[in-house]
Amino acid sequence: MTRTYDKERTLFAQVAPRIEQELPGTAVLALELIQSDRFCVFIDHPDGVTLDLCQEVTRVLEGFREEWGIDVSSPGLDRPLRTQAHFLAAIGGQVNIRTDRKVGGATKFRGELVAADTTEIVVAQDDESVHIPYALIVRGNLIDEG
Repeated sequence: MTRTYDKERTLFAQVAPRIEQELPGTAVLALELIQSDRFCVFIDHPDGVTLDLCQEVTRVLEGFREEWGIDVSSPGLDRPLRTQAHFLAAIGGQVNIRTDRKVGGATKFRGELVAADTTEIVVAQDDESVHIPYALIVRGNLIDEG
């Protein structure tokens, strides 16, 4: 499974700067492999994510389409969390977190995000606080409580 996350990080590093440079205001929040030959890019924009913007992102990624199937999506209600800024903005919210190695005996966490600093996040889960270093996080999402 770690190879999947490594591939996602590599693709993210290639895709995000290209999109953000060519489409000002567009933020690439996350990239997830859906299949071995298909990925989804989660984007956001201050004016919202429209079908036209998704089509523009697909156009910007035209060179990747020879090797990859590409989906483009808004963050949705279960907004992806990957960076310190994402986690800082989500403090107080309910989150799902997955790590690529065990932290305190587990790799999956669900609870309230109570803190985030430069090196780790803190999730309150089952009456205890779990400190999770950013370097170990491979998936993080807000939980829609609506």
